[in-house]
Amino acid sequence: MFEAIPTSSSQITFSTSRSSIISHLFPIKNRSHHIRQSFGRRFASGIRCKAVEITAAESGIKEEKRKKGRYALENLTTWLLKQEQAGNIDAELTVVLSGISLACKQIASLLQRSSIINLTGVQGTTNIQGEDQKKLDVISNELFCNCLRSSGRTAIIVSEEEDVPVAVEETYSGNYIVVFDPIDGSANIDIALTTGSVFGIYGPDEQCLFNIDDDSTLDEARQRCIINACQPGRNLLAAGYCLYSSSVVFTISIGKGVFAFTLDPTFGEFVLTHEDIKIPKTGKIYSFNEGNYDLWDGKLQSYLGYLRQPGPPNGKPYSGRYIGCLVGEIHRMLLYGGIYGNPKNKNSKNGNLRLLYECAPMSYLVEQAGGKATDGHQRILDIKPEQIHQRTPIFIGSPDEVDKLQQYLA
Repeated sequence: MFEAIPTSSSQITFSTSRSSIISHLFPIKNRSHHIRQSFGRRFASGIRCKAVEITAAESGIKEEKRKKGRYALENLTTWLLKQEQAGNIDAELTVVLSGISLACKQIASLLQRSSIINLTGVQGTTNIQGEDQKKLDVISNELFCNCLRSSGRTAIIVSEEEDVPVAVEETYSGNYIVVFDPIDGSANIDIALTTGSVFGIYGPDEQCLFNIDDDSTLDEARQRCIINACQPGRNLLAAGYCLYSSSVVFTISIGKGVFAFTLDPTFGEFVLTHEDIKIPKTGKIYSFNEGNYDLWDGKLQSYLGYLRQPGPPNGKPYSGRYIGCLVGEIHRMLLYGGIYGNPKNKNSKNGNLRLLYECAPMSYLVEQAGGKATDGHQRILDIKPEQIHQRTPIFIGSPDEVDKLQQYLA
């Protein structure tokens, strides 16, 4: 049992058991304090200071605008309902997306307290890729799966942490295929740096459902599930990510542009803060893990050499930024432009990122914002995975920057 240091406003007790971890999901609401300011008396009863009158009038207008702005804020639930009413998504997809957003809120809460409630470090297990699993890798995967099962609209779950696609018994309608990486950049958890979740949603496929009580058809049915889950990214109905950093930002596209919602911890709601995001056509930031420079081919090395040379508009080279978290890289790129690359190298012939639940959803988002994504030869969204955990090289970002890269790789 861990006990937080008591303050004047609250005292919080935490338990290291998993049930207690999941029960403490949302942050405590902050109490607002009103500060009153007083003005000095007028020197003469017959004289009024016009400056004070103007200031008071302006303050009243600003306060009125502030109040109107506060109540005009649109949360994710309202936005989804509007999209449903407009015919952009159906009711079942609305429920699935709401379930994913709930999982993201729960993960964000656990990340904020991971050091306090002993959720740092490794779990002692490995996933199918042979990677050591962090404690939060495992718990976040459970949270995602539980929220998707509870929605009753998900037929197949594909996760980085699961060996094979998981068929959901509790499906009443919808039958969507949801692919996700519950924690991207989990190496950053222990040092409290940026992490994120990535997800994509494919259309219903009733042929993939099977009777789990009938063992004779299990292998055949499971194989159908794998085949049906391996769809090219162009078939995505929705995709998004949740960024866990100084703010928690839920970014989504349903094929009608890209929208970002920031978690308001006071109310526990995602609020629309970035509407119809458009990625800049160019950018002066590049994100490559240059520790692998000597393992890349000569054409890519020449491209990196170009980025390091002084150039227009200010005579400076591109700035290198690398977070070690795909979600963080893409989020910055959507707002500021630039290019991100995770290429193949001599040790990883197919790159390091997974096509189905990392590259395809992110490429979908970036293209919806006006950007481009390629493996160096073809559009990422046109690649059909042959395996659930198939890897691919990826170059993604501002359209002009990706075009420049392809000129070097041609």
